[in-house]
Formats: sequence, C-alpha cells, structure tokens
Amino acid sequence: MSDQDRICVGVIAGAFGVRGEVRLKSHCAEATAIADYAPLTTQDGGRSFGVTLTGVLNNGLAARLTGVATREEAEALRGVELYAPRSRLPDPGDDEFYHTDLLGLAVFDTGGNRIGSIKAVLNHGASDLFEVTGPGIKGSLLVPFTRTVVPTVDLAGGRVIVDLPEEV
Repeated sequence: MSDQDRICVGVIAGAFGVRGEVRLKSHCAEATAIADYAPLTTQDGGRSFGVTLTGVLNNGLAARLTGVATREEAEALRGVELYAPRSRLPDPGDDEFYHTDLLGLAVFDTGGNRIGSIKAVLNHGASDLFEVTGPGIKGSLLVPFTRTVVPTVDLAGGRVIVDLPEEV
C-alpha cells in the first residue's frame, strides 16, 4: 500500500498506567473516531493494532492496543505514528484537506513566482501553518493556512497560491 493510500490518523504519545494502555494523540477531526478506523498500522506496515478507547485525557485519549500488554511495551511505542487506509476515512469536505495531500505541493505567490514547496503542515494549537522551504528561503517560512493568506489550493495542479503580507 502506497503512502497516498494511507493517512496518519494519530500517534502514540507514551504509556498510560501499568497495564499496557497507551496515550494516543488523535489527528481526526473527532478525536474518538480514531478507533473507528482500526486496525491501524505503523508507517512501515510492520505492525497492526486493534484499538479500544478506555478514556479521554488532557491532550489525548487512553487506549488499549491489541498485542500490547505491559507498560514497557506501551512505552516502547512512544512516537509511533498510526495509519489507516484512505478508503476507510471520510472524504474531506469542501475546503478541507488531508495533510498528506498538501505535502510537497509547489508554493507560488499571487504574481506567479515560485517560492518553494510545502515541507510540513504544523499545528501548535491556533491553526495550521505550512512550513515552506526552497531556494532563497533561509531555514523555512511559516505560512498561516487561512483563506486570506492561501486563497488557492490546487491539488490536481500540485500547487498552492499564497498572498503573503508585505513584511514577510
């Protein structure tokens, strides 16, 4: 299964308790929907987990994963991303996108000049940000993913148009 056929729906944030439960950070619009897409696989597809939610925590969920019975096994999975087949997920609505579909898109300004490409889609609580890299950009450029700043997302054309403020 290719990376385009799978979507990262969450990440294991560590152990919870002493009986093998994990802390899950869900990337789903409705956090608890992550269990609906199980079994979930690791990025390399080497492991698969059934998911049973056991509670809601600050910044995440408590869950049991099939095959994980001890705190040590749960802790060893810290940082492991969990994937679901795209076919099991709902189609994104209008003006909604799976982050994986945005990665690598070319970024152009409103004058048609190429700025770079989307390296990552970040979210630190307020809203999504594109991390844009390219020649002429020292480090990376963070672009708020709002309709005002990013008026056009053209998945078929492999590009986005950004209307950057003058001071950038």
